[in-house]
Amino acid sequence: MKNFGFLLMLISGLLPAQNFTKQDSLKGSDTSLRNFWDVKKYEISVEPHFEEKSVSGTNKIIFEITKDITNPTFQIDLQQPMNYKIINSEEKWWSSRRDGDFIFIETKKNYKKGETHSFTIQFFGNPTIAKNAPWDGGWVFTKDKNNNPWISVAQEGIGASVWLPTKDIWSDEPDHGIVMKIITPKDLVGVGNGRLISQISENDKNIYTWEIKNPINNYSIIPNVGKYVNFKDSYKGEKGKLDLDYWVLDYNLEKAKKQFTQVKPMLKALEHWFGPYPFYEDSYKLVESPYLGMEHQSSVAYGNRFENGYLGRDLSGTGVGLNWDFIIIHESGHEWFANNITAKDQADMWIHESFTNYSETLFVEDYMDKISAEKYVKGIRKNIQNDRPIIGNYGVRNEGSSDMYYKGANMIHTIRQVINNDEKFRQILRGLGKDFYHQTVSTKQVEDYISKKSGIDFSTVFTQYLRITKIPTLEYSQKGNILKYRFTNTIENLKLPLRINGNQKISPKNTWQTIKLRSADPVLLDENYYIYYKKEN
Repeated sequence: MKNFGFLLMLISGLLPAQNFTKQDSLKGSDTSLRNFWDVKKYEISVEPHFEEKSVSGTNKIIFEITKDITNPTFQIDLQQPMNYKIINSEEKWWSSRRDGDFIFIETKKNYKKGETHSFTIQFFGNPTIAKNAPWDGGWVFTKDKNNNPWISVAQEGIGASVWLPTKDIWSDEPDHGIVMKIITPKDLVGVGNGRLISQISENDKNIYTWEIKNPINNYSIIPNVGKYVNFKDSYKGEKGKLDLDYWVLDYNLEKAKKQFTQVKPMLKALEHWFGPYPFYEDSYKLVESPYLGMEHQSSVAYGNRFENGYLGRDLSGTGVGLNWDFIIIHESGHEWFANNITAKDQADMWIHESFTNYSETLFVEDYMDKISAEKYVKGIRKNIQNDRPIIGNYGVRNEGSSDMYYKGANMIHTIRQVINNDEKFRQILRGLGKDFYHQTVSTKQVEDYISKKSGIDFSTVFTQYLRITKIPTLEYSQKGNILKYRFTNTIENLKLPLRINGNQKISPKNTWQTIKLRSADPVLLDENYYIYYKKEN
């Protein structure tokens, strides 16, 4: 049963009960309408229309049949109020109908495993407009300070089907990438993912064709239109020469040239910790966006006003975060976790955000020093809410608590302390990127991998931090050189060993234990573990 694990968590009280609909299941589950075909490539043409706030174009969905099947129905996602028309030539073999945000293509044909087919779907209409991009997703039609049209879309939560007819589920990425033509007015520029492979002018329009050769998650497929200018650079990385491509509004060129010098230190740090940048074939790109930022694969959206911090603020409250540009570091970190390694289900979005949030700490460690890095990761704890579990509900496009950012990073930092070997920890991170290269994964796969490679069973640690909201509390008292201690606020049999006094190890349980310290000096507790300490009289 696909959702058995979810039901167990619900019954045991680890997840709150929520009401989900059939539409939610169609959006979030690998149903019988999806599980027999695998997307190989998208060939997209898109033209945004500024005055009408509309979008039109086509998408050729090339797919492979994964099992023998007779007269199947294909589900294509396209959210209302967008309209569509299927323009394939083999009309005698199929008919289509629409139900809400879904197109159902009903066929009268036998399909054999291994066959390759395609649907070409024309789309047109007025898509959902973002109320507060990137958090409240949709299209953005605005103007730059010189009154030029500036257009983009933010769609991680809402899905690419907000405009594009697609198989809109995280577990199926187009294995052979995409080609995207962006059609713009003559005086504007269209910027997409990957590399620019052609630029032509026809009548009063420009056509920019971009290509991605690697698999790409749907929500990363983004056309940008604006008064862009371009400058380039390169970085000598672990896999050779990496092309750096920057697209910003014309009046921000000099600011960008100064601020984007942070890209190379970022690449140096994250390649050290995570392994080679995952998309050398498609280049690395920053594109100025009309919203704060997003991790669009090989086309990172940048809107941080060319200043350090998070819109000039330090999210850790320690001052450390004012030494670097949050959006360059964080959103680029997603190239490794979200774009290279992608969660199969939105409920496991912590895989994206927890590791990427911790990439900030790792960057600081390389860019500044370890003391500053530890100061930063402990500082961001003030943003943790412990409101609900980090893992959401499976099969219904439901993400968990926003604690997947700060709490998730501190969980990883805690695991690092338990491993107590930074080189081993680094190799585990790099191993994730290598062994799950360009794959979609589940929480269980990541949990099992870290436990296996570290030689430590972290299963109860993951459950403690990802599936409930209580934070372990070490209660303790000291008399002379005798320390008395126990865990409270934990799941049963939490296995989270701690170090005290620098290198003395204890393994707290839910019952009182004692240990003889080497001296009667007050016990030194390590604040790098994300636990609470409570001294008893």
